[in-house]
Amino acid sequence: METEPKGLEASLEHLIDLHHHKSLVLAHHTDKAKKDAIRKAEHVSDLLVEAVNGGVQDSFINQKRIELEIRTLATTITRFMKQTDQWLAATHALNTALKEIGDFENWMKVMEYDCKSITTAIQNIHQE
Repeated sequence: METEPKGLEASLEHLIDLHHHKSLVLAHHTDKAKKDAIRKAEHVSDLLVEAVNGGVQDSFINQKRIELEIRTLATTITRFMKQTDQWLAATHALNTALKEIGDFENWMKVMEYDCKSITTAIQNIHQE
């Protein structure tokens, strides 16, 4: 009977050791699977961040190009406004000169009429 308890005890210890070994192997596999899942999740996260950042970077570059184009157009508009003001001033000066020529022409006609009237009056006086 003494051999049986030792054999039973040895079998039980063997089962406990076997269970402990299998638990360690399972824990090792679980830990390895957990680390692998975390690594893959980090990789997916990095890919998503790169995809989003790529779009943001493109948007930022486009925004800078648009801002540069806006500044260029604003400068061009300012230049055209100055040129338009110069053209308006030149047109106004030309109109004023034409009015003065018209006024001078009218004055000349009045003077010519007055001279003719005086000449006619002198001739009438002279003939009488």
